[in-house]
Parts: sequence; C-alpha cells; structure tokens
Amino acid sequence: MIDILAANAEKTELRDRPTAESLAAVREAGAFRLAVTGVSATEVAGLLTTVGRGCASTAWIAGTCLAAKTLAALAYPEAVLAELFADPDALFCGSGVPGGTGTRGPDGVRLTGRWPNVSGCEDAAWGGFGALVDGVFSLVQVPMADLTVDRTWQMAGMRGTGSHSVVADDVLVPAERIGTLQLPPSPLTLQLFGLSVLAPVVGATFAGLDVMNAVFASDRKPFMTAYTKMGDSPGARHWLAEATTLTERAERTMLAIAAEIDTGAELSERDASRLHLNMTEAGRDCRAAVELLLDLHGASGFRTSNPLQRIWRDVAVGGRHPHLNTYLAMEGYGEVLARSGQGT
Repeated sequence: MIDILAANAEKTELRDRPTAESLAAVREAGAFRLAVTGVSATEVAGLLTTVGRGCASTAWIAGTCLAAKTLAALAYPEAVLAELFADPDALFCGSGVPGGTGTRGPDGVRLTGRWPNVSGCEDAAWGGFGALVDGVFSLVQVPMADLTVDRTWQMAGMRGTGSHSVVADDVLVPAERIGTLQLPPSPLTLQLFGLSVLAPVVGATFAGLDVMNAVFASDRKPFMTAYTKMGDSPGARHWLAEATTLTERAERTMLAIAAEIDTGAELSERDASRLHLNMTEAGRDCRAAVELLLDLHGASGFRTSNPLQRIWRDVAVGGRHPHLNTYLAMEGYGEVLARSGQGT
C-alpha cells in the first residue's frame, strides 16, 4: 500500500484528490471502515501513520472519514446507521461547522448552506454537515451526489486532500437523516479526532526520513566538502540522529495518547488538556524533524520532483491544524492548572 500511495502522491497533489488506485489501496487496507468496525485508538493511529508514510493527503482523508462516521454514529439511531453504513468501506466527509440552515416540511427538510474545507468531498459517498434546522443545531447526512463542490482549496500543502467547499441549494433531506448531536463531543472523542489529524503528519515525517536514509545509503556527498558520502560527516550523522529522535518521539507521544484513550477511562478537564498539549508537541516535533531533513538534503530537496519538498509542505500545513495548535493548547493547559490551583 505504501508503495502504491507514494507512486501516486505527486499525481494526487496535482489533481487535488487521490487517484483511484490510491483510494482502492486504502479502502482495501480498511482505512475507511475504522469508525464502523470498532478498532482501538492505537490501531487507528498505527494505520493512519502507515497510510501517511505513503501519502499524507490520502491519510488525512481517511482520518476525516473516521471523524465523519464517528459523528454519524453519535447522532443517529441504529435503523439509520444500517443504511449509512451498509457499505462499511464507503468514504464519508463532512463538517461540524453550522454552515447551513434547514426548514422542516411535510416531505422532509429543505437544506441550504455552504461548508468550507471538506476533505475528500469529491470522492465521498456521504457527507455529514452541521446545520441549524428550525434554529436547532443538527447533523444532516446527505448523499454527495445531491450537493455541489466549489473547488476553493488552494493551499501550499495537503493539496491532495481536496478540501473544497460543499454547497447545498434547497436540497431535500429525509427527516430521519436529521440527527441530534451534543457539542462538544466527549473529551475521549475529541482526542480521537486529534489523533486522526496527528497520525498522517507523523506518517509523512517518517516518509521524509525514508528519503534521507536513501540519501545516506547512496554515494551522494555533502556538496563542496572533501567527504566521499553523507555518512562520513559527523555533523550530518548528528542531524540525522536528531531528526530520527524527533520523529520517533512524536510517534511515542501519539501512541501514549492512543493507549490512554483505549483505557476508556473518563478524562478530567486537566487530563484532556494535557493530552491535547502533548498532541500539539508531537506535531511540533514533526515539523522540526522535517526542517532538519531539508537542511541535510540541501537546496535540491526543493526540486519539484523531490518528494521531500512535498512532505515538508504537507507537514507544515497539516501540523498547524487547530487540533495541533501549540500556543492555544499551552494557553488552555495553563488556564486549567491555574483554575485548579495545581500550577506549582
């Protein structure tokens, strides 16, 4: 799967969406059914990291599919879920932002709205969207064939996620697909959503290490030096070790968070805030690791044919998702500590 995704990663970026071959490989690996089969958070983190090692954008779409299906499972009764999850490998997309409004009538709900940044929307079968239905926040599940995609995703990184805007224009939605959803979700659910963002970034960072390890295994030498190969340079060896350490630390942090989620224990406000901060620090480790790898590689790492520059852009963008916003996570943790009187 990694080889297939990596071979298609450049094409995925140019198309602003994964190739059919990449989607088939990820579907076969079970990455679109994670929320349906009840796998552990540790398994989620492991699989999305593996997918991200081949293509960060495709892994990101698998992560947002997990989030969309998880919200659906929280919002609908079993009878509706039986229809939605009839194909457990179907790709879902969505947005919890209440970007639409709905009005109930005798034949269902008429939905109109616009939701930005919907990853995977051009390939998804279903979309779950936040909307105010008769003034009440609801989750509305709509076949993507009933909606319009406005291709607004113009980003330096994670371009292959195709996170365009989705538009509904007076779309009729059956009443049973109007779900009730308590916001915010539980702290455990929020941490799982954070993992689905972090794991593709960790995977992409490992992909960067793969590129650099191949350089060290080759006869390439540091330019304008007397060294015969990269591994002869003590400085290069040190920076490779530092980048590897940062990447592996990010993975350990991620897996420790996943293990804590898997205990199923209710999270206190302090614990939830701590895990969020740890998650953001893992993302920061990934960004720092990739910067070191680019410094090691030199300017040729920015050649458009070099996967390292795409990995750098993907990690830079994905690593700044709100779930991985370090300064806000630190601010929140400090607020919790100060309020609880345990800041010393």
